[in-house]
Amino acid sequence: MVFRKPPDGGWGWVIVVVSFFTQFLCYGSPLAVGVLYVEWLDAFGEGKGKTAWVGSLANGIGLLASPVCSICVSSFGARPVAIFSGFMVAGGLMMSSFAPNIYFLYISYGIVVGLGCGLLYTATVTITCHYFDKRRGLALGLISTGSSVGLFIYAALQRELIDLYGLDGCLLIVGALSLNILACGSLMRPLESPDSPPPEKTCVDKVPDQYFVYHEKEKTVEENISILEKGYIDEKCANNMPDYKQDSILNKNVLSSINVNEKDSYKKKVVEQTNFCKQLAKRKWQLYLNYWEETMVLFKNKVFSALFVAILLFDIGGFPPSLLMEDVARSANINEDDYHMPLISIIGIMTAVGKLTLGILADFKWVNTLYLYVTTLLMTGVALFAIPFAKSYLTLAMLSGILGFLTGNWSIFPYVTTKTVGIEKLTHAYGILMFFAGLGNSLGPPIVGWFYDWTQEYDTAFYFSGFCVLLGGFLLLLAALPCWNACANQSSKLPPNTYSYKVASSA
Repeated sequence: MVFRKPPDGGWGWVIVVVSFFTQFLCYGSPLAVGVLYVEWLDAFGEGKGKTAWVGSLANGIGLLASPVCSICVSSFGARPVAIFSGFMVAGGLMMSSFAPNIYFLYISYGIVVGLGCGLLYTATVTITCHYFDKRRGLALGLISTGSSVGLFIYAALQRELIDLYGLDGCLLIVGALSLNILACGSLMRPLESPDSPPPEKTCVDKVPDQYFVYHEKEKTVEENISILEKGYIDEKCANNMPDYKQDSILNKNVLSSINVNEKDSYKKKVVEQTNFCKQLAKRKWQLYLNYWEETMVLFKNKVFSALFVAILLFDIGGFPPSLLMEDVARSANINEDDYHMPLISIIGIMTAVGKLTLGILADFKWVNTLYLYVTTLLMTGVALFAIPFAKSYLTLAMLSGILGFLTGNWSIFPYVTTKTVGIEKLTHAYGILMFFAGLGNSLGPPIVGWFYDWTQEYDTAFYFSGFCVLLGGFLLLLAALPCWNACANQSSKLPPNTYSYKVASSA
């Protein structure tokens, strides 16, 4: 398939709009799952740690399966994957309305919806990168705000739907809304060459290649017969040559191959095929060795090693508030009449603001993106330590806004990764970091929930969360101080026979 040069506009802006709404529709409910989390606690009567697995799986499974998602989009294209994933998200949400227990939700909401969201994220980013080059950063920044706006709106929407139709009705309606992903996906047409398709092959071209080498003496009698019969059947459909001439040619060539020494030919073929298999296995093994060799080279970089620890600890400690903040307010006995806006909605809208603001700051030449990222980590840790002291809606709302804004540091994380490992290794390094980010997303809320089940209060849980984020921030700061300039200017030469990993996008 031949692709045009990215137009940086035109139909690309349609792609931006539909990708924005795709992320809005698919991530709205999983990111605002904190509203559903409170209802599931009451409906199933399970512990907070066990119930938190539902939301953590929905948000983490897509990152954990990011290599599989990339392979699917590369193999089938963005549009088919988006349409198929739309059915996954909608079906998973609707199935969740019939969940008899929390374990059913692990599958329907956690895995099915989470995997669908991961596929849709990869599809939207990939198709946007195809349509944009010079404006790629702007386009990716616009579509990434779709998930944050979805969190803001779905938090209030799901709360209102639960009041009107109950938990089951809410999930059915939200699942029906997700079917609009199908319409968005249908507009993600690939950026193919507008030229007319190549002319159909002639009759000679349609004949199998084996038909032209049937006379080789390395072939056995049986092989020659099967090859000639195949060519005979294909050619008979489009050739005006009479059948009796076809039969005479077939018989003539069969007779000419009878004198071949079958035993020697068979041994020769076995040797050739054995050598081919050995070479193929050796080549594949070398690719695996090269992959692990480059992985070990990445971890020899002190800043990258600290970055992988920091992203893991940040997601373990920083992700739970977006899932548990509503239950924190209920545990603090805050009057529902004081609620002017769901706390999760505040986190969502401030995350969008943080992504845009931090992204703009990262473009300034005098701003060191690594130090900016470290600052967001340290401030997040302090804000988490302050949650146990918040006993009113106003203070929780302020902390929710601060945490949401700081969570927008996801927009500068690719910049930090590029500064650390170089542009050639960005794809490889970013995939490893995203895996550990997904692991942190999956483990964070259950760990906080288990702390509550153990102590019957959230104070210890958020002290633990704040400690994790602060620890990751300090480790990254210590690793960056002595060698940041060396890492930024580090040569990106790869070992011999190692394949370089080209970056697919600038986001």
